[in-house]
Amino acid sequence: MKIVQPAGWPRPAGYANGVVAAGRVVAVAGQIGWNPTTERFETDEVAAQARQALDNLVVVLRAAGAEPADVVRLTWYVTDRAGYVASRREIGEAYRALFGTHYPAMSVVIVAGLLDERAKVEIEATAVVPK
Repeated sequence: MKIVQPAGWPRPAGYANGVVAAGRVVAVAGQIGWNPTTERFETDEVAAQARQALDNLVVVLRAAGAEPADVVRLTWYVTDRAGYVASRREIGEAYRALFGTHYPAMSVVIVAGLLDERAKVEIEATAVVPK
């Protein structure tokens, strides 16, 4: 895996502008911040839901034989822009606890809502497991 950093561009904080990778592709459906065994939310806080969504994402990655370091792209869908911005520190801590300093290409999209009305965050991933 190689991080793409165009010449002359400032280094982004917390994400990569692009990633080049070769191997087996693992696509992970959007994961929300609920307990995956009960399918119930334990909190309505943005940071806590983001942590749970990331935990859920890592479980799916590992079930597919991938690790957080294999992720080349994350797309975050967030329903509460102000809540997300106010929680960036806690979300960053949760992210680093699972992904360390691996920052793939990422996008954050503010949306009007998600399928489950209580969901504040949904995160989907693409990973490439090296051959």
